[in-house]
Amino acid sequence: QVHVVESGGGLVQAGGSLRLSCVPSGRTFSGYNMGWFRQAPGKEREFVAAIGWSGLRSGLRTSYADYVKGRFTISRDNAKNTVYLQMNSLKPEDTAIYYCAADLAPAVVPGRSTYSADYWGQGTQVTIAS
Repeated sequence: QVHVVESGGGLVQAGGSLRLSCVPSGRTFSGYNMGWFRQAPGKEREFVAAIGWSGLRSGLRTSYADYVKGRFTISRDNAKNTVYLQMNSLKPEDTAIYYCAADLAPAVVPGRSTYSADYWGQGTQVTIAS
């Protein structure tokens, strides 16, 4: 069984920054494709960003939703078993519960925005004040 735990949410002013962290446990972290999704009140959950696993010869691949591209950065530290989402230039419309997901499919490629995931965290609230 894999458990996924997010942290780092909070309340910030528009234009500010937050960094979310996600720690999956239960299997070899470096072998997972990892991702972040979000769900705003009254809306469906949507893709935010994804990062591929570490074993590809081509190196880590990332993918971002258009509405966060250039503002958010996903990264991973296999030594710390952690994936991060650095969020800059935050907007009120970024307000949502942010979920970390592990073991995404299909493979992460730039421009792809549809993924399924086998494991989900409980979410962390991000609120952006205008």
